[in-house]
Amino acid sequence: MADALESATTTAMPVLRVQICHALPDEAFIETLSVPAGATIAQALAASGLHARFPALAATLEAGDTKVGIFGKVKPLDTMLRDGDRIEIYRPLQADPKESRRRRAKHKQQLDAR
Repeated sequence: MADALESATTTAMPVLRVQICHALPDEAFIETLSVPAGATIAQALAASGLHARFPALAATLEAGDTKVGIFGKVKPLDTMLRDGDRIEIYRPLQADPKESRRRRAKHKQQLDAR
């Protein structure tokens, strides 16, 4: 009996729990899933069902046009995951942050001059 238990625990592959997050203007996709140890970002995305729900996103991910990351740091799709990682899919910026800051500063300057 002890041999069977020992054999079962040594052959069992460690499992990692990760979360996939994709925020859109009108909805959010958040999925927590278990993946085998050694899984990559690409494998977790494929297992999440994200490709079926957002086919256009799947195409841009495969083409490398959409960036992904873990906890706010951009990572390649072949990055190996660790337990507790949150995989984030980033949307392109709608405006250049520096240009937006310049417009706000100019607008504030005009208001202060009145």
